[in-house]
Amino acid sequence: MPAHRIGFRVYYEDTDAGGVMYHAQYLAFAERARSEALRSAGATAASLAARHGIVFVVRRVEADYLRPLRLDDDVTVSTALLKRGGSSARLRQTLSAGGVVAAALEVVVVAVRLADMRPVRVPEPWAGALDGLTPDDADDAEGAGTSGF
Repeated sequence: MPAHRIGFRVYYEDTDAGGVMYHAQYLAFAERARSEALRSAGATAASLAARHGIVFVVRRVEADYLRPLRLDDDVTVSTALLKRGGSSARLRQTLSAGGVVAAALEVVVVAVRLADMRPVRVPEPWAGALDGLTPDDADDAEGAGTSGF
């Protein structure tokens, strides 16, 4: 499966008084997209918790805000795996509107056991779902560009 893509719309609640999306909402859209990427591979976060007592937590986020997203924009979030370790995954996520990248994020998630919050190996089929998020040429080019702010 190539990079996962999903669309969202920017609603009034996502924006400031000027109609520009709040910076924290970019992270919320990215979180939803990661959940949907797993779901589309048949490996939901809820089933990981129920079957194994494991959840993914965000360890690190690096975000480059390149252009503002605005009220009513149709946003596409792309999620691709950059690297996976035994208990972690480094993902590249881009948010774009109208074919123009608005933000590029690098997110590191770690699988932890709920009982003690210690890192654990990602079980199947979740490991396979992550491995299937292969970047394509469009993902490599999406980070290029200049700031529109």
